This record gives sequence, C-alpha cells and structure tokens, in this order.
Amino acid sequence: MPLSRLAALYGVATSYSPSPDRTVAASDTAVVAALTALGVAAGTPAAVRGSLAAREKELRERLLPPTVVCWTGATPTPQAPPLTGGPDTPAAAADDAGPGAAAGGGAAPESDTGPAAPTGPPGGSLLDAALAALPAGTRLRVLTEQGEARESVEGLPPGVHELTAAAPDGRTARAHLVVAPAKLPAPAGRAYGLLVQVYSLLSRRSWGMGDLGDLTELTAWAGRALGAGFVQVNPMHAAVPGAPTDPSPYRPSSRRYPDPVYLRVEDIPEFAYVDEDDRERLLALLARARRLRESVLDKGALIDRDAVWELKREALELVREVPLGPGRRAAYCDFLAEEGQALEDHATWYALAEVYGSDWTRWPQGLRDPRSAETARARAELMDRVDFHSRLAWLTDAQLATAQRSARDAGMPVGLVHDLAVGVHPGGADAWAQQEVFAAGMSVGAPPDAFSVQGQDWGLPPWRPDRLAESGYAPYRRLLRALFRYAGALRIDHVMGLFRLWWVPQGRPATEGTYVRYDAEAMLAILALEASRAGALVIGEDLGTVEPGVRESLQEHGVLGTSVLWFERDWDGTGLPLPPESWRADCLATATTHDLPPTASRLTGDHVELRDRLGLLTRPVGQERAEAAADVGEWLALLARLGLLQGAAGGVSEQSEEAEIQAVHRFLLRTPARLVGVWLPDAVGDRRPQNLPGTWDQYPNWRLPVADAEGRPVTLEELAASPRLHALIEVLREGGSTGGREPSA
Repeated sequence: MPLSRLAALYGVATSYSPSPDRTVAASDTAVVAALTALGVAAGTPAAVRGSLAAREKELRERLLPPTVVCWTGATPTPQAPPLTGGPDTPAAAADDAGPGAAAGGGAAPESDTGPAAPTGPPGGSLLDAALAALPAGTRLRVLTEQGEARESVEGLPPGVHELTAAAPDGRTARAHLVVAPAKLPAPAGRAYGLLVQVYSLLSRRSWGMGDLGDLTELTAWAGRALGAGFVQVNPMHAAVPGAPTDPSPYRPSSRRYPDPVYLRVEDIPEFAYVDEDDRERLLALLARARRLRESVLDKGALIDRDAVWELKREALELVREVPLGPGRRAAYCDFLAEEGQALEDHATWYALAEVYGSDWTRWPQGLRDPRSAETARARAELMDRVDFHSRLAWLTDAQLATAQRSARDAGMPVGLVHDLAVGVHPGGADAWAQQEVFAAGMSVGAPPDAFSVQGQDWGLPPWRPDRLAESGYAPYRRLLRALFRYAGALRIDHVMGLFRLWWVPQGRPATEGTYVRYDAEAMLAILALEASRAGALVIGEDLGTVEPGVRESLQEHGVLGTSVLWFERDWDGTGLPLPPESWRADCLATATTHDLPPTASRLTGDHVELRDRLGLLTRPVGQERAEAAADVGEWLALLARLGLLQGAAGGVSEQSEEAEIQAVHRFLLRTPARLVGVWLPDAVGDRRPQNLPGTWDQYPNWRLPVADAEGRPVTLEELAASPRLHALIEVLREGGSTGGREPSA
C-alpha cells in the first residue's frame, strides 16, 4: 500500500504488537496524523502518491543523510538492518506507566524474530554506510568543531563536525558528522547511593519543602559519614507556574533550566546585604517560611509548592535589589553570554507568563512566535522581568553546582545523579521557544497493554526526528550539556524513547496512536559524546518489557540499566525470583522507586489496601491481597534460603519488617550490579509512595515529606541521627559497597 510505504520511509509504524503473539494495525488516521506532524502531505490518496514519489526521489538523489555517526574506539556489535514499522515489521508496544513511572512494561518485541532493535532511519546514519553509498570519485571535506579543515574522515576528534561531499555529477551535500566514543567507561568500582525526591526532604532550615541547601547538606553527610557514592534526585526542571502548579517533576516547562523554587535564599551572597528598609520585610517572610515548614513537619500539612514559591519570589525580589559586586557581576554576565538566545527565550517566556498566563497557545497571536516583532517589543518592555528570571536561572545553576561540588568533596566518586524527564509541558517555555522541533498536534504516550487497556496519553509533545537530524541534534546536545554541568551521572526516564515513541494525535484516545522511530544511533552518539566530555555516567530507566536489542544496544554503548528487585524474575522459565548471580552487572539495582510502593508497604501489603481505599483495584481485593502476599512470600523464601534474614543489624528481630528490609538490601549486594540504590524513605520505614500512577486528586502525589513508619515527617537532622537508617547503612558497609571515602564516625 502506498500509505504503508510512505510511512516506512519516514519511520512511522503501521502496526504494533501488544504481546509477542499478537499484532494490531495502527489506524490510518493515526498514521496520517503522524505524517502530517512531520510535514508530509498524506490526507488523500493523491497526496500520499505525490509524497511517496517525492520522498523516494529525495532518498535516491541524496548524497548524505543530514546527520551521520562515527563511533571511535571499540566498535559495538552491529545492529540488524533498520526496521521501519511497515506491515511486515510491526511496531511494538506495551510501554511503561507514564513519564517518571517505574511500574508496567517497556516495549514488547517489534519483531518476534528480529535479533535487535532498529537504531536508525531509513538508509541508516552510520558513516561507513553513508560513505559506501557515495558515487565513485566523490570528494569529502570536514570542518571540525575547532575550525580545522580536513580532507579525510580518519582520526577525527570527538565532536559534531561539518561533513561536505561533492560528487562528480555536480551534486553536493552537507551533513553533521557526530564522532563519539563507542562505549562510555564503567563506574570505577562498586558504589551504593541514596535515592531521594529533593522536595520531600525538609530540614529545620527549609521553607516548607526540601531545597538545594538541604541537598548540599545531604551529599556532604552521606559521602563523609555513610560512605555513599552517589545521591540520585528527581528531575530539577523548571515548572510551569500557575495556581496550582502541576507538582509532577516529569511535566516541566523547561528541561534545560532548573526550578528556582529549590533555591536556598539565605545562601545567596547578596542576602546578607539587604538594606534596613527591606530587612524587616525579609524577616517577616522568614517567619512565614518557618510557619510553613512547621505546618508540614509538625501539623500534617502537605508540601505546598505555590505557597513556598510565593514566599521565595518575594524574598528574591528583595535580594535582587542588592547590587552585585564586580566579581559576581562578571560571573553573571559570563552566564548570560554563554547561555545566549536559549536563556533569553526562557526568561522571556516566564516574563510573558506573568502577564498573559502560563499557556503560550492562549497568548495574543503575535506573542506566540518567539521571533516575532511583537515578542521583541514585549521583551523590551518587560526587560526588568526578563532579567529577574535570567538571574534566577543563574542562581539556581550555581547552587546545583555547589551541591555537586559538596558531593565530590565528600569523597563520592559519582556525586549527584540527575533525572531527565521524557518531555515538556505543551504550554511551557521549551515548547514555545523550540516550536520548530516539536511535532504539532501530537502527544507522547503508550499503546494499550495489560497495564492500561485504554493506552496512555502523557500530554508531552514529541520532538520531530527529522528536525533533530537537520539541526545535528542541537537542541538535544544543548539540553544534555546543561544537565551534565552539575551531574556525575544522568538518569534517562523511559530510555526506550531514544529508539521510538508512541505518538497520539491531539484530541484522540491513546488507542489511536502509533510508533514513530528516532535515529537511536545518533541519539546514543550525542549522549555518549556529552557524557564523556563531562566524565559522567548514564543510567537508562529500562523497566518492563523492552523490544529486542534495545538493552543490548544500550549496554554495548556503556549505558547502565535499571533493575528493581520485585520485577526481577525468571519470566522465560519458572517465573520465580531471579537469584542474585543471574542479575545483570551493568545496572543500578534498587528495591523500589518513586512510582512504586516503599519496601515496607510492599512487605506488609499496605500498598494493596491503599489502592483498595482509592478504588483503583480492577479485581476483588481478596485476590489482590493473595497475589501480593504470594509475591512477597516467594522473595522472603529466597532471602531465607540464602541466609540473608539472619543476623539483623541494629539489634532488631529477624522476623521484623525492618530485618526484612535489611535482607532485601543484602540481596542487592549479592548481585553483580555496579550501583546499588537505597530509596531514602526505606531507611526510616516510610510506607507512602511519592507517586501513585493512575491517580490525580485522589492521592497527594509529589507532595509528601519523608516520614517514618507511623507517618510522622522526618527531618534531615533526624535522618542523620536515625538508628534505623544507620543499621541499614551498616548492612551496605558490611557488603563492601561504598566506592566513596571511608565513612567517618
């Protein structure tokens, strides 16, 4: 069929497999919508035929694809020829529970017999393949990032260079040439670390939610006193302002710039020099912040980001009145120059949002274009506000860098592990400033599967793979570079999205979507390039069922996976818990995540009772209880057979829930996993998940402070003195999993 052939040539799938033995055709409506979002006319049979002829002619006459990839060093195992989701190669399916979610599946096999996942567009992007397709006698020229002209592609340094080709018949082409290390280095030794949602960890100095001052204290203490090797945090991306603000860190306004709500205002140097007239107002704000903090810690209130931001914004306005000293002014000017247009766009969006609201699609027509004359005039009129939001980005960037320095100074070999969300809010700053690289009228989600029979629409506009390739992946490069600036490692949520994403047409149910392929070869090359430049690790969230070849490709390029204890079973055989020696080594191994029940909740069955109270169960509660108990029972039986329930640390009973949590972490240490993560709330017996997928206002997602087994909030200071936490850390020390400095007394 012409439509199937046209879709294949643009990497749009026409079918998917919700399970290995079942293939479902994507609707023509979904395929046409995806092609339209890619700028391809496909609304009528005549349009399809015309677009197909034009695409075939373009590919036939094209000398080079817009971006080509050259791996340096050891060459990974070659992947299978790229598939494109045509009728004979059904695109796959069962995806995970949503952005930020850990439960559910990844992608089911795209082809039941295919040995590897497709990694590139039609025609491929590997340099060797691109050069082999050139006519004889074609002349090549490379202009390196450093401005050096070369007549050969041999021996190029890592970077994104410009490759030009001139064929004997007069045709010429220019391409971006990405030269990247074939494999990122493995972690230097084994390390354990803490996993924490920063907003949830309050100290007695917080303003109602955890902040970057608390994070800096946590890294210093965890590295020096506990011997931890890393601290993994939630996405720190800038949120969409509003009342109320969406509390989810996985649906931000911008992924490139951090959220100033995390600023520790008192740590800004100018804070100490607020003049007398404003000092009284500042003291009043501090008193209100204290009451807000006490309401969360002592009175059972939820974390209220809007209330926190209202106080901090007012305080930051006062602090901004203090002139910067010469050195600080120079540093700020350097930041503005380095960030350039991207920061100006970001700050302009926030300034305009103060006037017109936080959804740019509802602004006056002229302001919807960041390059319009109307926007330029508005920017000039709001220059004071633009400068304010630029200043906030600078201050937050600096405090994040301080937190990473604190971690490394404390002996952590990795330090902070930052989290990259799947996408951004459609009305936010990134979607406004980078409209040309987003697919208009489409949203990222997941197809129907056992987890969600209706599929999922995450409300995040996808990047256009064609525009990324044409730009040499510039938006992606800039994003990664910004995050690696203050990270020792980067976790990539739903890492399968480097290969393909489920596109849902706006206004249609998630069942009427289809997969669109990305050039994973280029996406991985850019990721490896920027990570290697930063000397950082990369951890991919690859939970659930993943199409064949994806995990292998990630592993071959040095991207670590994620393994959660409760999901590690012999799914192809007995279905029983996977013994520790059978786990993969190249991963971060944990007992739970922010989207799953805390370990205490799972061991006691509290997670079933919670979902029952909220009306979320799809089966009788008795059946759910029995299944959950059997699941836990099989794991406890394995822990007992391995002798891991004996000798509980801290003088606790071997039959207690605390002893079982210790045994779970002893088990993780028995695996070959290079990194072992401890969910910080597990260390004090917290039973409440930070996020309960499938809920909105039924549960206080992303608004709970870390608490003990009775639900009483626990401060950072109390954590540091917690006997239960130190008993669990002793288990990790005995297992030899530090990797940092020798813990101090």
